[in-house]
Amino acid sequence: MSDADSTARNETAALIRRYYEAFNGGDSEGMIACLADDIIHDVNQGERRVGLDKFKAFNARMDHHYQEKLENISVMVNEDGTRAAAEFNVHGVYKATDSGLPDANGQTYILPAGTFFAIRDGKIARVTTYYNLTDWIAQVSG
Repeated sequence: MSDADSTARNETAALIRRYYEAFNGGDSEGMIACLADDIIHDVNQGERRVGLDKFKAFNARMDHHYQEKLENISVMVNEDGTRAAAEFNVHGVYKATDSGLPDANGQTYILPAGTFFAIRDGKIARVTTYYNLTDWIAQVSG
């Protein structure tokens, strides 16, 4: 691996860690600062969203319905730093009923999840998150 590849890997890993530090700190603007203007956001069991405005709207909706912290985050980066992945456990509280999902009454959940990233020009250009929705529904349904 070249020095340039090593630098790119380290920069990408630091970018992903900043993104998750902002997430865990409830800092949506800090998350946004890590993203490309034309961010592609693929949500588990949901539609593709493109652009910062749609990402911000998604974050606002999530903040209304859920309180989440990510723990045991492992970040993996490819050799040239253009792709990354993270695996983690979501520790959450279901605060307000989300459309089409079970009623919320403060249920807690712990859910393994993972995210894939594409990196371009030092910013996150794509975020694709996966988790087991059936497991989440079982946890919040009792």
